[in-house]
Amino acid sequence: MTQPLVLGIETSCDDTACAVLDGDGRVLSSVVSSQLAAHRPYGGVVPEIASREHLANWPAVSGEALARAGVSLHDIEVVAATRGPGLVGALLVGLSIGKAIAFAGRHPFHAVHHLEGHLYSPFLRPPGDPQPPEPMPDRFVGLVLSGGHSSLFAVEEGAVSTIAETRDDAIGEVFDKVGKRLGLPYPQGPKVDELAERGTPGAQRFPVSRFGETLDFSYSGLKSQALLEIERLERALGPIDLGAGGEPPEQVLDLLAAFRESAVGQVLDRLERLHERRPFSLLAVSGGAAANRLLRRQLPVWAERHGVDLRLVPLVYSGDNAAMIAHAALLRHRRGLVDDPFAAEAESRIPI
Repeated sequence: MTQPLVLGIETSCDDTACAVLDGDGRVLSSVVSSQLAAHRPYGGVVPEIASREHLANWPAVSGEALARAGVSLHDIEVVAATRGPGLVGALLVGLSIGKAIAFAGRHPFHAVHHLEGHLYSPFLRPPGDPQPPEPMPDRFVGLVLSGGHSSLFAVEEGAVSTIAETRDDAIGEVFDKVGKRLGLPYPQGPKVDELAERGTPGAQRFPVSRFGETLDFSYSGLKSQALLEIERLERALGPIDLGAGGEPPEQVLDLLAAFRESAVGQVLDRLERLHERRPFSLLAVSGGAAANRLLRRQLPVWAERHGVDLRLVPLVYSGDNAAMIAHAALLRHRRGLVDDPFAAEAESRIPI
């Protein structure tokens, strides 16, 4: 392993994560502790519970990450933690831990933007891969899709500018809300994606939303259409509760397939129009919703048709994780950047 060793901490929402990277960007370890069991009874993330779970989980998570990497805390030379956006209480846990470790060890500290971590995560290699990541390209378009974000970014020589973002609900959020309406347990989005695989393509259709001539995303209309269609089905079939077990009605599976097709179609529409306006040669796609099965099938087809080099985030890094935070910090460290641990603050909303 090469120096410096970077410790990454991520606690922006409901996953407690710790990772260790070496100076070449190899992921020596990446440990994520899920809080699904703690939040499932409430159908979503409860901020206060998330904060308490981070405090309880951190010793075991960090201990395992260091053990897997074969290092001790004394070997760490650079410390990074997520500063936002996210749940302030949850962010404060990881950020405070990171600041304390950096101050006590007199290490350089990086307060990393959560989306910056996602943005560069498609260039990471899986944990344990002996090959370092490929050199970071000078310019590319980044697409980040998650429960809180649907965003397009332009990256040029380390500078990040926003091309488009969501005007209302993010793509992952609408998957969760539609799934919750159908009675699916938390987290609902991946289960909606799984059930949509069983629907008949084209049996039902929803239009692809467009927000005028802008490239901004808008998923609230699709959400409303899907919820109205569920109400229509319930008038014919009776109450629908997919969480109660049993085989979902074929009409529901077809509805979810159409819903997913429209959601993914909006992503492809934005990429198509962006490429027409300002052609690009490299696209990096990341975020929790980048695990969507239909999206991962259609993006390579679109990229090949347009001669675009596609970097799809490895599934192990699609959700929130600390390897992406350590990686973003390492890139900043190489540029000579550093943050003052006394000045870094947790922020729920912050521009990239």
